[in-house]
Amino acid sequence: MKTPSYSYLLYLPFVALIGGCATHTRYVEPTGPRTIVTTEINIQDFSYAAEDMIKSLLASGVVDKAPQQPAVMAISRIVNNTTQQIDTDLLTKKIRVALNQSGKVLTTTTVGIGNVAEDPLAKGIQQEKEFQTGKGEPQRLPDFSLSGKIIEKRDRLDDVHQVAYVFQLSLTNNEGLAVWEEEKQIAKQAKKGLIGW
Repeated sequence: MKTPSYSYLLYLPFVALIGGCATHTRYVEPTGPRTIVTTEINIQDFSYAAEDMIKSLLASGVVDKAPQQPAVMAISRIVNNTTQQIDTDLLTKKIRVALNQSGKVLTTTTVGIGNVAEDPLAKGIQQEKEFQTGKGEPQRLPDFSLSGKIIEKRDRLDDVHQVAYVFQLSLTNNEGLAVWEEEKQIAKQAKKGLIGW
C-alpha cells in the first residue's frame, strides 16, 4: 500500500502569502470623493488652484485687451517654495490648456527663460522659415508672461497638524506691468496617530 504524499502541504503557506499580497486597484476621478487626501501637495490641490485661477483670469478681461487676438502668453518661472519636489507643470499646463481652449490665449513654446525654448524643434522650424524667406521677420512677441510661486506653511497644535499651500500667479504685460494677480490658498488638517508622525 502506497503512503499518501503530504508535500503539497509545503506549498500552502507560499500560495497564501502570494494571494494575501494581491492589491485591488481602481480608477477614481482626480477631484472626486474617493481620492486619497494627505497633507502633502497632491493632484487635487493643483486642480482646485488651476480652476480658480482660470476663472479669475478670464473674468478679469485682461487678455481681451491685448493688441492682437488671440493674445500670446509665455510661461515664466513658477517657483516651488515647498518642502516637496513637485512639477509645476501640474498647475501651468491646466491653465494653458483652458486658456487655449477658450480661444482667447495661445501659449508660445519657442520663447523661454534664458532663451531656452520649451519646444526646440518648433523654434528651429521658425528660424528656418525666417531664413528661407529671407525676410528675417521677427516672431510675434508675447503679449503676456505668466509667473508665480507655490508656498507651503506648516503648523501644529497639540495632536493636530495643519499644512497650507498658497498658489500665487501674476500675469505681466510686455511693458513689465503686472496686469492680473491671483492667490489661492488650500489648507488641510490631520490628527496625529498613536504611532509616529
